[in-house]
Amino acid sequence: MLRFPDIDPVAISFGPVQVHWYGLMYLVGFVGGWWLGRRRAAQPRWNWKPAQVDDLVFYSALGVVLGGRIGYVLFYNWGAFLQDPLMLFRIWEGGMSFHGGLLGVMVALGVYAWRENRRYFEVVDFLAPLVPIGLGAGRIGNFINGELWGKPTDLPWGMVFPGAGDVARHPSQLYQFFLEGVVLFAILWWFSSRPRPTMAVSGVFAVGYGLFRFLVEFVREPDAHLGYLAFGWVTMGQVLSLPLIVVGLVLLGLAYGRGNTGKAVSNGQK
Repeated sequence: MLRFPDIDPVAISFGPVQVHWYGLMYLVGFVGGWWLGRRRAAQPRWNWKPAQVDDLVFYSALGVVLGGRIGYVLFYNWGAFLQDPLMLFRIWEGGMSFHGGLLGVMVALGVYAWRENRRYFEVVDFLAPLVPIGLGAGRIGNFINGELWGKPTDLPWGMVFPGAGDVARHPSQLYQFFLEGVVLFAILWWFSSRPRPTMAVSGVFAVGYGLFRFLVEFVREPDAHLGYLAFGWVTMGQVLSLPLIVVGLVLLGLAYGRGNTGKAVSNGQK
């Protein structure tokens, strides 16, 4: 059994102003994605300019923050929202949803693609390999905050979290950091390093994230106010991840079922 490291969630304080590690993890995700996006855009085979990457990251950041907050309220806290609609704007109280953030990014990328006169999935395919950086960083932020812990376990790496009693639990935030951050990044970076049909990279991202999230939910404690939705084990995270897996499989089917498997279209060639 491991003890949770006593890390102050506040990274820096300037008088009454506090900078939390969780917020810094968002910054790490955006800056890391921007840096890798610029590196990729500098390669001759990509039809992207550095300034376009800057705009892409800006649109994505707006989608993540707005969609993540709205999604959290709609998917996980609808009852509280009905009683207090202003809670939607109190983002300092916490509460973000990946699935909501994903939907927000999808809308933002649609606007970006329209303004730049690019094909929608050309944009999504370019961005997808950069996303796991933010996903992994966000899970580290969850871990530092001591939130979203796992179910009780007797495994040697079980951890006692403050506020979760004296029971050792799965450090599910670290599982998600490894799977959604490290492993998913490695898969997508490798897969997108060669020309792929349009929608293929997006499909791999959707299947990969959906599958990893679905599996981790088996050892992650469900939200106390929601509990299990069915059969004593189905969680909201799994319900939201299943459609993502299905969409990913459909995208892969469309990408490789149209006779264009040999065409280099994921690199922005029109």
